[in-house]
Amino acid sequence: MSYCLNPNCANPENLSFSRERCQSCGARLLLRERYQVTKPLARGGFGATFLAKDKALPGEPSCVIKQLRPSGTAPHVLQMARELFEREAVTLGRIGNHPQVPRLLDYFEEYDNFYLIQEYVHGSTIQQEVKGNGILTEAGVKQFLSEILPLLQYIHSQKVIHRDIKPANLIRRAQDARLVLIDFGAVKNQVNHTAAMQSGQTALTAYAIGTPGFAPPEQMAMRPVYSSDIYAVGITCIYLLTGKSPKDLEYNPATGEVMWQQIVQVSNHFAQVLAKMMDVSVRNRYQSAEEVLRAMEMEPYLDSLASGMATPLNLDSCQRTSTGLADYSINRRNSDHAYSSAGVAEVAAAIRARKAKAHSSTALRTRGVNNRLLASKTAASVSNSTKSYTKKSKVQRRLNSESLLTAYLKGRRDFALHNLSLLNLKGENLSETNFHSCKLEKTNLQNADLHNSDFGRTNLSKANLRDANLTKAYLNHADLELADLRGANLSYAHLSNANLRGANLCGANLTGAKISPEQLALAKTNWMTVRPNGKRGLL
Repeated sequence: MSYCLNPNCANPENLSFSRERCQSCGARLLLRERYQVTKPLARGGFGATFLAKDKALPGEPSCVIKQLRPSGTAPHVLQMARELFEREAVTLGRIGNHPQVPRLLDYFEEYDNFYLIQEYVHGSTIQQEVKGNGILTEAGVKQFLSEILPLLQYIHSQKVIHRDIKPANLIRRAQDARLVLIDFGAVKNQVNHTAAMQSGQTALTAYAIGTPGFAPPEQMAMRPVYSSDIYAVGITCIYLLTGKSPKDLEYNPATGEVMWQQIVQVSNHFAQVLAKMMDVSVRNRYQSAEEVLRAMEMEPYLDSLASGMATPLNLDSCQRTSTGLADYSINRRNSDHAYSSAGVAEVAAAIRARKAKAHSSTALRTRGVNNRLLASKTAASVSNSTKSYTKKSKVQRRLNSESLLTAYLKGRRDFALHNLSLLNLKGENLSETNFHSCKLEKTNLQNADLHNSDFGRTNLSKANLRDANLTKAYLNHADLELADLRGANLSYAHLSNANLRGANLCGANLTGAKISPEQLALAKTNWMTVRPNGKRGLL
């Protein structure tokens, strides 16, 4: 079928490809003598998008045509439409090289209609995924955030606010299962808002303000900021957890906040992260995608912090007697993941909740045991931790390869503080696992799937990580001295403060990884190594 782009055509569907003109209105079917529209994809208040074939290229690859249809022919309306499309074209031209943003292929105006040609992303929207496969778990939503937040961080670094993030604008690309953010028609460049008002362009800002429910109050008031996108991502998370769109949720009439806490099942810490993402007050909301990522990275440490506190001590007592908590606070302040006092308060609240839960379950398990004896042992344990929590934390339990893999298959994902040195884990799937502060010295992890796993402060010296999948892995302060990382996929991995002295990174993929030139100077690289900017070459 060949589809007519004339907005006034009564019957735009043309069954024959051989016709040059529409059988209904007589308009030319081949746009710019190049693009043949095959079907409509979506329609909005200002225009429509279509799937098309590029007849000028070998193989006639698919592309997306976005057509802006002005609501009138008055000069000021056409000028407003022209500026809106030019803004989108400039933005896509600047950020379209990112692998999670559709590339801009062409842009032109024809007969008072405006056309933008983009790369076609084949896949399903996450809205379609939820409708077809059901809602996500907390782990699934965290995985979603780990994919969308780095992209959002990049977009904001280019001084762009998307303003229309929602499930229908996020496509899971079939080719590589990566999330792609589409529809930049509502983008807001960081320009002087006052100057825009004085120039009479407020009507332009008044349009394309985003989708009600996903847009926060300040955006609806036409004062979007970077954290407006954070709010939209938070609401999207609630959709993924519940399957409910914002219009189906209840709101607090006094504050305007979405009342979602009673209909989701997530951990206390993650609930606090979501609540701060969706705070109606811009001042209280996370200000950047990086802040959200930092808050999420704190969670793996909550269990280990609370586990050393078997008795119901108050937080002040813990701060005085637990060197471990003090060491943790000092280390986090000294690292590049320092947190604000508000973040520490959130951790404290989470620890108190987890302590209460742990204490309750311990009492049930130890029913019939002499409580005085238990209390005395606990007190002695706390006293010893006062002398040296660090020494205590370094006492690591030993697991062999079989017991580790059996535990993983049963659903266990936390192996922090374990001694896993010299194990043979070649080709195994150990993704999304907490290996924080483990010993993995000389461990064989060749071809292993370790994506999104936590190796913070882990000893991986002389480990075999050749061709391993370490995408989005957290390797902050990890010891990778003399590790074999040839051909490893380290894209978007967090390698800040990792020791890479003598590590072999020949052929490794470091696209988007957080790593400094000083660190790379200590490692071995070659012309096949992919640098953080995505280019190959010696570093």
